[in-house]
Amino acid sequence: MPHAAGPVGRVREVFTAFLLLGLTSFGGPIAHLGYFRTEFVLRRRWLSEQAYADLVALCQFLPGPASSQVGFALGLMRGGAWGAVAAWTAFTLPSAIVLVLFALGASTLEGPVSLGIIHGLKVTAVAIVAHAVWGMARNLCPDGRRAGIALAAVFTVVLMSGPLGQVSAIALGGLAGLLLCRDQAGGDGGRLSVPVSPRAGNLAGLVFVALLVGLPLLVWALPVPTLAVIDAFYRAGALVFGGGHVVLPLLEAEVVQSGWVTADEFLAGYGAAQAVPGPLFTFAAYLGALISPVPSAWLGALLALVVIFIPGLLLLVAVLPHWDRFRQWHHARSLMRGANAAVVGILGAALYDPVWTGAILGPHESALALAGFLLLTVWKLPAWGVVILLAGGGVLITL
Repeated sequence: MPHAAGPVGRVREVFTAFLLLGLTSFGGPIAHLGYFRTEFVLRRRWLSEQAYADLVALCQFLPGPASSQVGFALGLMRGGAWGAVAAWTAFTLPSAIVLVLFALGASTLEGPVSLGIIHGLKVTAVAIVAHAVWGMARNLCPDGRRAGIALAAVFTVVLMSGPLGQVSAIALGGLAGLLLCRDQAGGDGGRLSVPVSPRAGNLAGLVFVALLVGLPLLVWALPVPTLAVIDAFYRAGALVFGGGHVVLPLLEAEVVQSGWVTADEFLAGYGAAQAVPGPLFTFAAYLGALISPVPSAWLGALLALVVIFIPGLLLLVAVLPHWDRFRQWHHARSLMRGANAAVVGILGAALYDPVWTGAILGPHESALALAGFLLLTVWKLPAWGVVILLAGGGVLITL
């Protein structure tokens, strides 16, 4: 694919690509990683398969929304700081706007057609994730040892559910790579070109810690409602591994138990968040539009949305400048071979639960998912085209 001309052209390219994904990426963070792989590794070739897997492994280790962190890093690598902002904005705003409108009573999802579309989009996630697992397994598990690491990762995730299982699977996969993959030849796995200096990374890390420690003290010293909202959403984004679903209990404790949002409003927003594309962290925009301490619904939505993403993105910027140097060491490459294989196992486990179990209710859904998989693998249809077709198919099998 031809390169965009100049920095402005690259930022525009990043924004356009992520806006399309922000409008069509249904299925949660695991499906988002599949969409990203299809668009940026296979179609646009912005980075190699192994470099992408390394980036995914890094973001799985860090607190925050993994898919948004991966998208932010892709924009950063392609278009610099403005490219990162463009990627995050384009991928996040579509679902955030829909959820704010829902909070204001301007959007409802009712009737058999709407339910059918949502059902078809869930089936689309099955096809997307299956396509990602298939492609990544062929590239990252080409031998018995790495296939065994991937299988062990599946068992680890099954036995240790939740974010702890995912982090443990990657850590154990890395250790297994150190032991089993030392003698394997290979390059550096596709260099991650990150336009962030170590000094900037260190500064980002300091800001992350300063906000995490300083905001509660500031709220204690200055009990201003807006500061309390900033502290609540920042802490929720900073202390969670595993993405949007895991942050929900933290958000419930912050906004429902404090009396800012009722339990019914909270659950209604969570249900709506399942039906929109993009990151589940945009649920924060819905909550921000309803919270009483902020006078304006749109201001509250923007504040909550930005603040909940900040800690995860700060940590990513802090780690990225040192990540590539770490990957170039000989033993680090062995470690990453094992970690990459473990990522395949994690995606494989997620393909069954929650992606398959949440979408496939019978033979009609199975046939629709198989059709989507073949459209991606055999006929090379773009992911957004599969989204449209399978959404229509969901309407047909629901009516």
